[in-house]
Amino acid sequence: MHLPASYYIIFAAVLLLVLFLVWNHLRQRKLIRQLQELAASLEQSKQQIIQEQQHNRQLKQEMTSNIAHELKTPVSSIRGYLEILLSGKPVDEAKKQYFLERCYSQTLRLSDLINDVSLINKLEESAALFPKETISVADIANEAITELDDQCRARRITVCNKLSSPMNIQGNHNLVYSIFRNLLENTIQYAGENLESGIECYKQDSERYYLRFYDTGAGVDPAYLPRLFDRFLRIDEGRSRKTGGTGLGLSIVKHAVIFHGGDIYVRNRENGGLEFFFSLKKK
Repeated sequence: MHLPASYYIIFAAVLLLVLFLVWNHLRQRKLIRQLQELAASLEQSKQQIIQEQQHNRQLKQEMTSNIAHELKTPVSSIRGYLEILLSGKPVDEAKKQYFLERCYSQTLRLSDLINDVSLINKLEESAALFPKETISVADIANEAITELDDQCRARRITVCNKLSSPMNIQGNHNLVYSIFRNLLENTIQYAGENLESGIECYKQDSERYYLRFYDTGAGVDPAYLPRLFDRFLRIDEGRSRKTGGTGLGLSIVKHAVIFHGGDIYVRNRENGGLEFFFSLKKK
């Protein structure tokens, strides 16, 4: 039995319509699923932003509290010495000189703290303001070693700069200098006496130099290693106060390394002491 051609046309049209409706339904379901996934992703991003904001707010609160705590001791010392000098009571010249020297020492500590806090804030919030130029990593390391030579000699620390010139990178001179100076100051203040410290480039590729800074000193309790770059970390409160550190040196090191496209980690050496591994991007 042969049906008229019009029946076949109608059947094909109906079939096409059904297929279109099915396709459109599937497309709508896919679109709905995509919209749901997008909404979930946006909500997750929103929650992450909220968590980051809360974390940053907490960090700022902690830093403000720590700064206030760090300011309290030198300010109290300066106030105490000046109150004695201004009290009108007789004070012999030797004591006057001692009080003035202590006041001056505490003002230096305050100045260092303010400078370090300012540098970290600038690195976190306005890193683009730091200019970059072609600099020699080896020369800057040698500059920091020369600057601290007297302090190293006083503690019988031998420093070996094994970096070969020029080791050029596109970076900021002051920040790279702060890396080596703060690492070496950390050794001077906490590693002990009669030891060796060194800087070397143990590897490089087309993008980065990989460096190691080490000392043969006392090392650190392994429990503190994950927090060694934290701001105001005090492993030994009394000793930290005595050596006069701001507690921000290694935090500055980490921020300066990140600024130069690298990363950094620290561990105890097998034979004693600390070793820092970090990288600096060439361009």
